Amino acid sequence: MNEVVAYLKSQIGKDASASISPLMRWLNPTLISVEEGELCLQYLVREEMTNPLQTLHGGATAAIVDDSIGAAVFSLGAGASYRTVNITIDYFAPARINEYIKVNARIVKKGRQIINAECEIWNNDKSRLLAKGNSNLIKLAEF
Repeated sequence: MNEVVAYLKSQIGKDASASISPLMRWLNPTLISVEEGELCLQYLVREEMTNPLQTLHGGATAAIVDDSIGAAVFSLGAGASYRTVNITIDYFAPARINEYIKVNARIVKKGRQIINAECEIWNNDKSRLLAKGNSNLIKLAEF
């Protein structure tokens, strides 16, 4: 187990108020589970995340997908910085204010320069798929 996964495992059950990502701090999910290249998060749909129909805004959904995939990349402990090259979101069903949603993000393939990842957003009991996203990320720098 890499050091990043060990740290993330210590954060299971906690919210993201201490995240290094300002967006993740604002989205404020709770980490449910983590393995190298894969994690599950739970989000509460808050009013400021919704559209005029009081359902989760498509842009907020895209932000959740992008940030969750970023966390899955971070869990690799790769010692590199990556940036999203493209992202595709399919929207299937709404989530409403005060509902919890579960997000599963995972790395599909890690190449030398490009990482391919996917993310699914489910209602809380995982009986209904709300959205699915796919993304490619490119390595910018190693540290």
